[in-house]
Amino acid sequence: MKVIYSWKVNSCQVQSSTVKAAPLLKKFAARAAELAHLPEGDWVFSINFLDDRKMEKANMEYLGHEGTTDVITFSYLDDMECVFPGDIGLELLICSDFAEREGDRRKKSFFKRELALYIVHGVLHAAGYDDLSPAPRKLMRSAEFRLMKKLAAEFNFNDLFIAKN
Repeated sequence: MKVIYSWKVNSCQVQSSTVKAAPLLKKFAARAAELAHLPEGDWVFSINFLDDRKMEKANMEYLGHEGTTDVITFSYLDDMECVFPGDIGLELLICSDFAEREGDRRKKSFFKRELALYIVHGVLHAAGYDDLSPAPRKLMRSAEFRLMKKLAAEFNFNDLFIAKN
């Protein structure tokens, strides 16, 4: 699996415009995919960091939902026979503005941890987890906790993103 990412954030944002993904992010994303038992192969894991405006537009266009959200997952891994070498197998749209707000709001979190959590959340969606109703949501939150705990033992979330020059 190859991990790629892009940062599509307006410069008017405060914290989210002052960071960019560090090279370690690729290892983190690949490890999250491995821990979630996503299939191995020659597919691409794409992570796109968006601001509120772009995420709101994507949320309406792709899901028909109004407003922004934390992460949108597009997984094409259900039928690996249709994923050819070099194809995108998993694509995440992650809202950096949402992560910034949640990181400020939650007592046991911070901006960079929220971004890492959204990667884990998206990977778990690709693994078949759902959070649209209470019982499956509880299972997903439990899986998030387990994966984040394992990843925190291997990675410092602050090292996944670095200040822009």
